[in-house]
Amino acid sequence: MRIGVDVGGTNTDAVLIDGETVLASHKAPTSANVSDGIINAITNVLEQSSVSPDKILSVMVGTTHFTNAFVERKGLLEVAVIRLALPASRGLPPMIDWPEDIASTIGKQHYLVKGGYEFDGRHISELDEEAIATAAKEIKQKGLKAIAISCVFSPVNSAMEERAQEIVLNIIPDAEITISSRIGRIGLLERENAAIMNASLADLSSKVVESFRRALTELKISAPFFISQNDGTLMSADFVEKHPVLTFASGPTNSMRGAAYLSELKNALVVDIGGTTTDAGMLINGFPRESSVSVDIGGVRTNFRMPDILALGLGGGSLVKINGNVSVGPQSVGYQLTEKARVFGGDELTASDIAVAAGYAEMGDASKVVDLDETMLAAAVDAIHQIINVGVDRMKTSAEAIPVILVGGGAVLVRDKIPGTSEVIVPEHAAVANAIGASIAQVGGEVDKVFSYDNGGREVVIEGAKEEARQLAIKAGANPDSIEIIDFEELPLQYVPGNSVRLRAKAAGELILS
Repeated sequence: MRIGVDVGGTNTDAVLIDGETVLASHKAPTSANVSDGIINAITNVLEQSSVSPDKILSVMVGTTHFTNAFVERKGLLEVAVIRLALPASRGLPPMIDWPEDIASTIGKQHYLVKGGYEFDGRHISELDEEAIATAAKEIKQKGLKAIAISCVFSPVNSAMEERAQEIVLNIIPDAEITISSRIGRIGLLERENAAIMNASLADLSSKVVESFRRALTELKISAPFFISQNDGTLMSADFVEKHPVLTFASGPTNSMRGAAYLSELKNALVVDIGGTTTDAGMLINGFPRESSVSVDIGGVRTNFRMPDILALGLGGGSLVKINGNVSVGPQSVGYQLTEKARVFGGDELTASDIAVAAGYAEMGDASKVVDLDETMLAAAVDAIHQIINVGVDRMKTSAEAIPVILVGGGAVLVRDKIPGTSEVIVPEHAAVANAIGASIAQVGGEVDKVFSYDNGGREVVIEGAKEEARQLAIKAGANPDSIEIIDFEELPLQYVPGNSVRLRAKAAGELILS
């Protein structure tokens, strides 16, 4: 048996699954103390199912803590950046395009030294180890512990970054170091940005992971726990402490994976309606379609893997305003829905009130919204559906009708057929699809590098890239017999000698549980 928990900004959801059967589920507002929320959620599903803690084989957790911290500029460390690139890149220093408010929070302790690679692995210049040591000594004098190390084309060859890390650790043994080749993809500035973001979260990641550990210890659950990352696969707790940035957008990803599991559809559009926002994304082979462009997080461009998600300002707590025209959202009462919505005795008119008054949702006390004007009510229902319709239309890649899976607690807001869809599915347990997605997450491995077809031919090189992805998945804990290549991309590089091509292969398999 396994437990899936999703700790969101509004709700904390939990499910208990035995094989493919959902035995129990629980949804409650997120508590100020994360540990308390997790303890309450897991205790509830264990009591519902009468299952003892020693029967649990694994716990999978999804969290938005790190995303929220970066966007809100809270709990971030000052970061020193060492870039291995000179004489290249001098005109574009680290954090050149960061918003000033967060750049001042992170600090601007930047050190550019000689090093770096060309696309094919040739050196731009030899690594200047003495300059790295000098930088490390200065960083130590300033009392900084969080350090990001980047290098031109390090996804092709990470040796210089790893050597720089060794030098720094010899001088600052307790440094929290992020090397960019383990975080982002090809593209120096965006990959470097992601590494800096990750380093700034080092302190918070230790505290959050430890709070999860304490919660499970208090529950007498000795099973290992894992945290879901933004490609729909799992990370060990120790790995998350070093790479918290990889959890960004894991919430929508978990919902999409849960939607695929509950509906048994691998290719569909998922619309996850929460308390404040709606996330829409495409499922491809059971996993979220990844964004093909640099992703902006809190005003900072990054290029690590992220799902292609469209966020809409509609949720169960969205405020309905009447100023001549009727509008819904984007302002919301969020997790205070059960206090502020009219059907719960509050004085705010929300999207949930509209759904109850229109007769297609049941919650709270319907008698508190019977006085709503019918014309206004019809306009509000139309506004809610129009937001969903526009989101679906924007995420589709063709005019062909496709199935849509509605999940999330706010799925009750939709009543009418959505144009451009073949069917609208609201599966059982849709309200806790995010926790289910966390509980069924697999273990993955990904390769994103520049290869040359001159080295053995196209078929040999492609198979080599796929095998490398498989081996990374095995190393992360996947059952070798269950591994599949779930995504593959081939991008020829024009004007580059050597018949060069960029290959990206992603493999995923079931987690081995003892």
